[in-house]
Amino acid sequence: MGDRVASHYSEDRALADVIAQNLQSAGKDLKNLTTADLATVDEFHIRGRKATLELAAHMKLGAASQVLDIGSGLGGPARTLAETYGCRVTGIDLTPAFCDAAGAMSAWVGLDKLTTFRQGDATKLPFGDRQFDAAMTIHVAMNIAAKDRMYSEARRVLKPGGIFAVYDVLQGEGGGVLYPVPWAREPAISHLATPEQMQSLLTGAGFRLLAVQDSTDESQSFFEKMTAQMAQTGKPPVAWRLFLGDDFPTMAQNQVRNVRERRIRTVTFICAA
Repeated sequence: MGDRVASHYSEDRALADVIAQNLQSAGKDLKNLTTADLATVDEFHIRGRKATLELAAHMKLGAASQVLDIGSGLGGPARTLAETYGCRVTGIDLTPAFCDAAGAMSAWVGLDKLTTFRQGDATKLPFGDRQFDAAMTIHVAMNIAAKDRMYSEARRVLKPGGIFAVYDVLQGEGGGVLYPVPWAREPAISHLATPEQMQSLLTGAGFRLLAVQDSTDESQSFFEKMTAQMAQTGKPPVAWRLFLGDDFPTMAQNQVRNVRERRIRTVTFICAA
C-alpha cells in the first residue's frame, strides 16, 4: 500500500531538477531565491502557506524548538516554520523523491541548516521517545488506514506537554467522495475519517484536545478560485500539475463539488501530549 501511495504523488527522483526548470521558466534566479518564490510549489495543501501559519500559531514555537513534520512533502511547511520562528524542523515522508527535493530546495533558500528531511513511515517513526517539542501533520492521514498507529507514534516522540497540530481532509456528511481527488485516483488508497472519529483517535492515542477548527468554507473558496483561474489560463498551478499529472483539472473540479456538497471537510485539531 505504501508503494501505491508514493507512486500516486511522484516516482521522479530528479524532482528538484524539474522544479528548478519550472522556476527558471517563470523568470526566477536560482541563486537568489526566497521562500516566497517557492510558495506556489512547496505549500502543497489546501489554502497553502496561510494554513501553515495558522497551524504554527498554536504550536508555541521558538528558536530552541525541535519540531517534527509528519508527511513533509516538498518541505514548504517545514521551511515556513524554520524561517518564521528560527526553530529546527525534521521532516519525514514516505516518498523518496519528495525528501530529495525538499533537501535541495532548503539549500536554495539557505534553510538547510534548520531543516532535515528523511524517508520513513508515519506509522513507525524512526525517532526516540520524547524527542520533539512539537509536531504537525498536514494532509497526510487521508492516505493512511492505520491512523491509530500514526497518532500513537506522534504521541510517543513528543515531550510531555508538546503540541501536536493536525490539519487534514475529513469525510463529510454529504456522501461519498467523488474521485479522482488530489490524494487518490481511486478509493483503495483513500482513508478518510469523520471529525468525530478523529477526536476519538487522537484522545485514544493519549492526546488532550485543546481546539478544533473547521475551515471548510475557506477551503471551498480556495478551490473555486483555483478552478476559475484554471479556466482563464488553461493551466493548473505548477505544483499540482507537476505531481498529479494531466488529470489534475478533473481532480480540482471534483474537489469543488466534494467541498461544496460537504462530502469532505477540512478541520484542524490542536492537541497536547
